[in-house]
Amino acid sequence: MKKVEEYKGFEQGPIRPPSEAESLLIRISRNCPWNRCTFCPVYKGTTFSLRPVEHVLRDIDTVKWYVDAILDARRTGSSLENIAPPGQQQDNYAINGAYNFISGGMKSIFLQDGNSLIIKPDDLIRILRHLRQAFPNVERVTSYARSHTIARISDDHLAQMAEAGLNRIHIGMESGSDEVLKMVKKGTDKATQIHAGKKIKRAGMQLSEYYMPGLGGKSLWQENAEETADALNQINPDFIRLRTLAMPTAAPLTQQFRNNEFDKMGEVDTSRELLLFLESLDGITSAVRSDHVLNLFPEVDGVLPGDKEQMMRPVREFLELEPEEQLLFCIGRRTHRISSIGDLKNPVTRDYAQQMCDQFGARVDNMDQVIDRIMQRYI
Repeated sequence: MKKVEEYKGFEQGPIRPPSEAESLLIRISRNCPWNRCTFCPVYKGTTFSLRPVEHVLRDIDTVKWYVDAILDARRTGSSLENIAPPGQQQDNYAINGAYNFISGGMKSIFLQDGNSLIIKPDDLIRILRHLRQAFPNVERVTSYARSHTIARISDDHLAQMAEAGLNRIHIGMESGSDEVLKMVKKGTDKATQIHAGKKIKRAGMQLSEYYMPGLGGKSLWQENAEETADALNQINPDFIRLRTLAMPTAAPLTQQFRNNEFDKMGEVDTSRELLLFLESLDGITSAVRSDHVLNLFPEVDGVLPGDKEQMMRPVREFLELEPEEQLLFCIGRRTHRISSIGDLKNPVTRDYAQQMCDQFGARVDNMDQVIDRIMQRYI
């Protein structure tokens, strides 16, 4: 007989998109059901499991109780020490989640972990309806999902999820190239990515697709850019989010790089790929967001098609710089001494960047190795 899992309190998983920093995090599953992508270190060595639906509902009720208690205490000026729902011990994780949710304006909820839509559709719909009952004024409920999972969910169930309140999906496309997807063991292909993206759009949900410049390495950079752009042109997602390839210590791809089995690109080559990708986006109305510290160009931010030239401009300007100027810009950006290409003309910020080059011993011939060391602090 299967052992019944004991409820051990409010849970939160390890990750969420940067755009969900102020969201209430509700954990539906633990870890990732696929967990084979070579570029991802997050869930390696862990076991995937679904949380019992009743536990998720209890989490919602618990955090709802704390939200109400905190808001009531603010209105009345009463103490918040040693508070807990009747018959329960104080749950600090739920309290922290409630405070973060309130501080963000109680506008959004994010369902964790890596692929919440893998649970039975009727169970997810039940959870969504419970969330809406608890927090009727929330504007956005979002989740990560794998294209392979979405492709197997009926359009009717997706529409019911949307009706129940799920209104944004984040999909890690990473690449639209079948060769790159196979190389990094993504567990899907271009056709499935396109099919899943279109299903989400048909269901009436917003769609964020993630693209990873550099994932194809030196041998597949052009295909990575062009095939990903082609896939996105067919989907027309609401958001295209850039996530430049990083090399976390625990990622299998990092070990492949150390074994000379992956030809990682540096800043200049990755920028060249990014420019080709942007040039290849056509006929869509997506918002492009460079909303992560791993990206070299935060200015690549706008809405297609009107902002396309504006978004490409800083990348082109960088690629036209002399190598010594590219070095100064990259080290300055990666150490937060420089914000944009224009800062190279400012004597103060330029001097700060030069100090960082001197401190790290950065030269044109070792720039990428130095930056790899600097970037470890952000991974």
